[in-house]
Amino acid sequence: MTDRATLCALVLALLPSLAMAQQQPLSASDWLSGSVRGPMRESSAWRPGDAPPPRPSARPQPVATSGAVGPVQVTRLDQGNPDHTGTQSPRRAGLPADLWAGSDPAQLSQMVLATPARLQSMQALLKRVLTAQLAPPAAPEGMRGQLFLSRADRLLDMGALDEAQSLLVAAGPGQPEIFRRMFDIALLEGDEGRACAIMNGTPGIAPSFAARIFCLAQTGDWAAAAIGLHGAEALGLIDERQAILLTHFLDDAFVDTAELLAPADRMTPLEFRIHEAVGQPLPTQPLPVAFAQSDLRLNSGFKARLEAAERLARTGALPAATLRQIYGEQRPAASGGVWERAGVMRTLEAALAGGDLAQALPRAFDEFRAAGMADLLAAMVAADLPTGITDPRAAEVGDLMRAWMGLPDSVIPDPAPEMAAPPATPPDTRRGEALLTAMADIDAALEGDLARAGRGVATLRALGLDPDADRAEAQITLLPQMQAPQ
Repeated sequence: MTDRATLCALVLALLPSLAMAQQQPLSASDWLSGSVRGPMRESSAWRPGDAPPPRPSARPQPVATSGAVGPVQVTRLDQGNPDHTGTQSPRRAGLPADLWAGSDPAQLSQMVLATPARLQSMQALLKRVLTAQLAPPAAPEGMRGQLFLSRADRLLDMGALDEAQSLLVAAGPGQPEIFRRMFDIALLEGDEGRACAIMNGTPGIAPSFAARIFCLAQTGDWAAAAIGLHGAEALGLIDERQAILLTHFLDDAFVDTAELLAPADRMTPLEFRIHEAVGQPLPTQPLPVAFAQSDLRLNSGFKARLEAAERLARTGALPAATLRQIYGEQRPAASGGVWERAGVMRTLEAALAGGDLAQALPRAFDEFRAAGMADLLAAMVAADLPTGITDPRAAEVGDLMRAWMGLPDSVIPDPAPEMAAPPATPPDTRRGEALLTAMADIDAALEGDLARAGRGVATLRALGLDPDADRAEAQITLLPQMQAPQ
């Protein structure tokens, strides 16, 4: 046997789930790890370092005594169409169960990924659409599951890892596309052990050679990981940059070197985590918002936690209550930027406890509005603001924030005349596409297109989503007061 053939045999023995595979572009979200696909086949769960598998029994195997047909047993081979999967009922989500009826699944998948949601009202509606257990649209065999993956990817693009993970878990990790996303989420949350446990417990669907090598090392089988790396590199199964990164990860001789590893143009969660493991962590600000979840870990610095929390709260991925809690974790260490907002929040918390909001509330509002975050301040404190504030400026701010959140007894001015639109005709079919189009129309209000936003609000009403239409219309109307003066 030639050296190359020997090497190939070693690699295939170490990495059975990846044999004879090819790299495929699989995601609309470019930062997701690439998957390696191979022919569907049986795969052993044994891995180097495990106890040897039991030997086959030497006893005679049973032999049929006749040619008669035995009793038929039925076994479920898959988990059905994942497009039907959701984490909340249509009733709880406030959506019709047949929302997707009559829609084209390919068109829906593209629209789900492209639908913007910058207003808080639309962020909340989009999350309900993405997580609801709705009847799937009719789809050919090759398109089944595509809408589900687009829903999961849209949640990941928002940075909503918890919601995405719950959705993926509900479908089960048995499919490579679903497992790959679960693996990436575990890495982004800094839980490499769980990521590798998922992989080891689901043979045959390791996301990549690099991921398999990484997990061999994580489980303590450094020798197998080194052999796998050497073989995969020699056979051209991983690129040069990945090989260098994994070499630094596996060989502690590089710990004290000053060599800096250049980050990839398209950073994956696995490479991001390896950079951290070799002592060269990367900042998350230039990366997609989902990477900010890594900075929420308690071992991150306070400033990094603050910046990550603000970034995630802007997309609706982090509850306002959690952002408020993080602001209060420590005293600001400096001034300006995120430190300034943390400082005014501490002052406002004290004012809320003491009842004197005359200075603290307007100051906090001005600070957050200057950063484009007045809506987050409203989400954090509007429900705790007392009614009947005596100071005129504080009362004005309080009324504005209560109206933004749609709280009872809040006064909302009439919408701008440009938003007037004739009532829309309720669509008989393709209501899902109509809903996503309406959400995109409403988002146009942030660019000043109030006529288009008015048509979107009218469509929401035609679809029976009056509470969402009311809140969207109110937020569009109040938007000029919530935005910093130009």
